Amino acid sequence: MIKTAIVTGAYGAIGKAIAEGLARENYSVCLIGRDQEQLESACRELSSKTRNKNLFFQVIDLSDHQQIRNFAGKWDRPLHLLVNNAATAPKSRTESTEGIEMQWAVNVLSYSRMIEAFVPFMQKTDRPRIVNVASYWAGGLDVDDPEFKERRYDNDSAYRQAKQANRMMSAAYSAMLKENGISVNACHPGDVNSKLSNAFGFGGHESPAEGAATPLYLALSGELEGKSGGYYEHLKPVRCTFSLDPTGNLALLRLCRSYS
Repeated sequence: MIKTAIVTGAYGAIGKAIAEGLARENYSVCLIGRDQEQLESACRELSSKTRNKNLFFQVIDLSDHQQIRNFAGKWDRPLHLLVNNAATAPKSRTESTEGIEMQWAVNVLSYSRMIEAFVPFMQKTDRPRIVNVASYWAGGLDVDDPEFKERRYDNDSAYRQAKQANRMMSAAYSAMLKENGISVNACHPGDVNSKLSNAFGFGGHESPAEGAATPLYLALSGELEGKSGGYYEHLKPVRCTFSLDPTGNLALLRLCRSYS
């Protein structure tokens, strides 16, 4: 049986490399992003490179909860793997159509919303996995002002708090979904020259394939069968101090759900 995966942010440097790695493992891969032309191009490129014809895409603005709901409402198959990878880092504070600060909406809430929307389809599969692409560049989460309504916004601070939130929510969902047999792990991808890294004024010293290695390890490795709630860097588990407080992790999850 062919397994099915969803990858968000799938035409960016790392996202496309993740999708390619899954396609080479004969997954049917749904690529998610906002730009139809780039999604079409990515599907054509990856189908040609991997000889996998089971690639398709969906145009979604992940900052819009209703678009995620509509997508899930039309989904018609079991889901074996969800890779939350999408990220944005606008230099000035911007808001989604829902009036939510954009990094919080995409980098945090879309992770939670995709998980909530697709868990019912994952429960129908054998040993499904969720991979949340976070970062070692994390910290400074302010749950009283997550949208920088009171603090001065800068994209670096907003990104760091989002990546802390990704790691904390991964631990919270891991505990919550354990009884469903769904594993949830988070990771730092490699340092790749990408649109995202350029938004912070940086490049990157690793290829997209190297950047995708750890997310793909969490998605595919037999070594991780049954392992959940971890945070990984460079294919290795790393102690995550942010996610050690189950009460704090759950409080963050409640905050994310409060936007629904």
